[in-house]
Amino acid sequence: MGFTHKTIKNLHLISFIVLLHFLPVFPQGNNSRIDQGQLLRDGQTVVSPSQVFELGFFSPVNSRLKYVGIWYYGFQNRTVAWVANRNDPITGDSGVFSIGNNGSLIVSDGNDRVYWSSNSPSSGSNLTAILMDNGNLMLSTVQNVGVDTEAIWRSCDHPTDTYLPNQRVYLNITAEDTRQFVSWRSLNDPSEGNYSMGIDPRGSPQVVVWEAQTRRRLWRSGPWNNQIFIGIPQMRSLFLYGFDLVRVNSSLMYFIFNNPNTTVLMRFMIRWNGVVQQLTWDNQRSRWDANLSLPTSDCQYYNRCGNFGLCQSSLNSPSPCSCMEGFDQNSTGGCVRRTLLNCNSNGSTSDGFFQQTGVKLPDLADRLDAGSSGDCEDGCLRNCSCSAYAYVSGIGCLIWGDNLVDVEQFAEGGETLFIRLADADLESRKKASKTLVIALSVTGAVVLAVILLLLWRFRRNLKEGRNLCGKSKKQTSVSEMTNGVQNHVENSGQQDDEGKPYEGPSLPLYSSSVLEAATDGFANKNKLGQGGFGPVHKGILPGGQEIAVKRLSRSSGQGLVEFKNEMILIAKLQHRNLVRLLGYCIEGEERMLLYEYMPNKSLDTFLFDPIKKAELSWKIRFNIIEGIARGLLYLHRDSRLRIIHRDLKVGNILLDEEMTPKISDFGMARIFGGNQNEANTNRVVGTYGYMSPEYAMEGLFSVKSDVYSFGVLLLEIISGHRNNAFRSNDSTNLIRHAWKLWKEGKADELIDPTILDSCNKTEALQCIHVAMLCVQSSAVQRPTMSSVVFMLEGENTSLPQPTEVDITSLSSVEMDLIMEGREINISSNDVTITEVSGR
Repeated sequence: MGFTHKTIKNLHLISFIVLLHFLPVFPQGNNSRIDQGQLLRDGQTVVSPSQVFELGFFSPVNSRLKYVGIWYYGFQNRTVAWVANRNDPITGDSGVFSIGNNGSLIVSDGNDRVYWSSNSPSSGSNLTAILMDNGNLMLSTVQNVGVDTEAIWRSCDHPTDTYLPNQRVYLNITAEDTRQFVSWRSLNDPSEGNYSMGIDPRGSPQVVVWEAQTRRRLWRSGPWNNQIFIGIPQMRSLFLYGFDLVRVNSSLMYFIFNNPNTTVLMRFMIRWNGVVQQLTWDNQRSRWDANLSLPTSDCQYYNRCGNFGLCQSSLNSPSPCSCMEGFDQNSTGGCVRRTLLNCNSNGSTSDGFFQQTGVKLPDLADRLDAGSSGDCEDGCLRNCSCSAYAYVSGIGCLIWGDNLVDVEQFAEGGETLFIRLADADLESRKKASKTLVIALSVTGAVVLAVILLLLWRFRRNLKEGRNLCGKSKKQTSVSEMTNGVQNHVENSGQQDDEGKPYEGPSLPLYSSSVLEAATDGFANKNKLGQGGFGPVHKGILPGGQEIAVKRLSRSSGQGLVEFKNEMILIAKLQHRNLVRLLGYCIEGEERMLLYEYMPNKSLDTFLFDPIKKAELSWKIRFNIIEGIARGLLYLHRDSRLRIIHRDLKVGNILLDEEMTPKISDFGMARIFGGNQNEANTNRVVGTYGYMSPEYAMEGLFSVKSDVYSFGVLLLEIISGHRNNAFRSNDSTNLIRHAWKLWKEGKADELIDPTILDSCNKTEALQCIHVAMLCVQSSAVQRPTMSSVVFMLEGENTSLPQPTEVDITSLSSVEMDLIMEGREINISSNDVTITEVSGR
C-alpha cells in the first residue's frame, strides 16, 4: 500500500509533536535549578530560593547583544552582578544555557556553537546547577546540591566586576593564584575592561587595583590587620561582622564579608573607570547609594609623590607632596637621602630611626618574625638593606627594603613608620629641636615676666594665686590635671545621675621616674600585654605593692579622650568585679595609669589556650559569668554614674588570684546621666564581633549594646571558642553556629568538651538560653542586666524564647525605651513596658 504526499506530511507533523513531547522542558515558576538535560532558553530565568537573585539572558542598555548573567531579582533597572559570556555575546534570540555532555556549564546558540564554557568537566552524572541567595551559581551533583565545599564549579570563583557579601574570595599564596575582578569595558559593555581588582598577599594581604593590561598599580587599601585595611582610616564595620580573612592552611586563605542582615542589599564593585565602590540599596528611593568610593583624592592614587615622598592633601598648599624626614628634593623633583646610611657587612651600624606617625604604610612590605617592636627594630638594623619598619597590632613586624613608595600622611588615624636615618640626620634634628626649646623658653620667660608684673600690680590676685599654687600634688584632682585637654575630651560636660556636673575624684599622682624604677625601665620581661591604648607592664612600688602600669603609646589609636575616661570612671567606681585604679602619671608626653595587679592576667589567656582552658572548670566559668553580670549591673543601674562600657570582650576581663573576674579598660566608656536616654556617635569604637547591630550600623549605643556583648562573652565562655575565629561547615562565626544548634534543639553541643565531666548541664543550658536572648539582633528584645542576673541566679526560672527581629523595623518610640534601659515586649497591637529586678 503506498503513501500519498498528504499522508507523509501528516506523519512528519505527528513525529515532530512526539519529539517535542520527549524533549526536556525547563519548568517555569520560581525554580532555582537547572538539572542535567534541561535547557534554559533566552526568555526563561531561574530565581534563587528567597527571590534575591535571578539568572538568564539579558541585553545591556542600547544593545541587542545577549549575555547570560546574574542580577538582582525584581529591580526595575537591572543590576547585573555576574556575566558568563562577557567577551563573546550572542546575536539574536537563539541562546541556550545548559549542562553539556562533558559536565561543564555552556552557553550556546541554535547552531550548537559554544560561546562560553565553565571548563569544569565531570565524569559524574545527575548534575545540577543551583542559584543561591547570595548570588552564587553552583554546579554539583544532585546529592550535594547547595553544599559549598562539594561544588564542582562556582561562579564566585570566576567573578566579573562585582563582589557580593557572604561569598568567599580565595587566594593561594604558594601558587600565586588570586581571584581577579575585572571592570566592564564601559557602562553598558560587560566585556573585560581596563581595570582589575584583587588581593596582593605580600607582607599582609591588601586589596589592589591595577591597570588590566600593564599591571601598573592604581590604588591599594593598605595591609589587613584582622579588623580593617589600615590604609583606609575611614573604614569601619557597617554591619555586625564585616570583613574577615580566614586561613585554610599555610598557603590557602579567603576573604569574606559577612552580612547577617540579608534584608539590607549591598555589593562591592570595580567600576569601568577604575573606582572601587561599596554600594547599599536604598528601598525608599529605589537606588544604590555609594557608602565608599576609592580613590577620590590625589593622595589616594598610587605613589602620587614618588619614592620617599609624603603625600598630604591640603587646601592651603599648591602641592600635596613633600619629602620624608632625612630626604631632600633633587633637581628632577624626586626625593633622595640626605646622608648615606652607615652599615657594614657584619651588620654593625650607628643608624637610628625617625618616627613618622599617622601614615599609610609603604607598599611592598615583607613580614619578619619578631615578638615585639624592639625585636622588629633590631631585625631591621641588622639588615643593611632595610630602610624602615613598623610593628602593627594584628599583623606584627613589617620591614621595607630599598625605596619607600605610596606613603600618605593622614589627618586622623594611620600607623607609625620608623624610617631609618643616618646618625648625622638624627643629631641635626635633635639640635633643631633644642634650638626650638630655647626659643620657647625665652618666649616663656618674657610672658612670665609680664604675668609677674600684673600680679605685682594686683596684689589681691597675687595672694589668691599663691594660695592656688600651694596645693599638694598628691591632692590634685583628675579634672584639674587634665584641664588643659578638657575641650578635647569626649566626656567633658557630662553629668551624674542627679544632673550635677561630674568632677573626677582625687587620685595619687606618681612621677614617671618612680614608675620607670618600679617596672625596671619598662623591661620586656615585665610586659604583661599590649592593647589599643598601649603596653601594660608589671611593677613593684617601693612599699612592695604589685601594680600593673598601662602606658599610652604615641602610636596608639587612642589618646587623651580614652585616658581621661579611664581616670574619671574607674577611680569613681567601687565594685569587686571592676578593676581598681590606684593612681596615674601625667608628665611631659607621658600618660600612665596604675592598676591593681591581676596575677592570672585576662580571661582569654585561659579560655582560648588548648591546654590552659582545662583549668576552667564549669564551676569557675559560671562564677566568672555571674561576676561579669554583677559588674555590668553595677555599671548600668547601681553606681552613681550610669555607664555604658562599649568594649566588653574576653580580653578586657581580668582574673585575680582567686579567678574572680574584674571588668577593665574603660577607655571607650560613656556616662549616661540626668534625662539622657540615648546617644549616637559617628566614631564607632570597640571590637568587631562584640558590637551590637544597632551600634555597628547606626552608631546608636545604650545599655542594650553591653547586653549584646555580654551574650557573645557568654557563648565564648561556655564553648571555649572565639566568636570571630569560629568556623564550621555551615557557620562563619560562633553566634550563627549557636543559633543553628538552638533552632535544632541541640544547644548542649555548644558546651566545651573539656568541661563536660565537671559541667552542670542544666545550669549550662540555662546560660546558653540567656546568651541567645542577649544576642538577638533587635535591641528591643534583649533583656536588661537586672533581668540577666535574675535569670542566671534564679532556679526554675521560666525564660522567654529568643527571636530574631529586624532592627530596621523598630519605631522611634521603641528605640527611646531601649535607650532608657527598659525592656519592651512587642505584640501585634501594642508595646508593653516591663522591668525585672535582680535578687
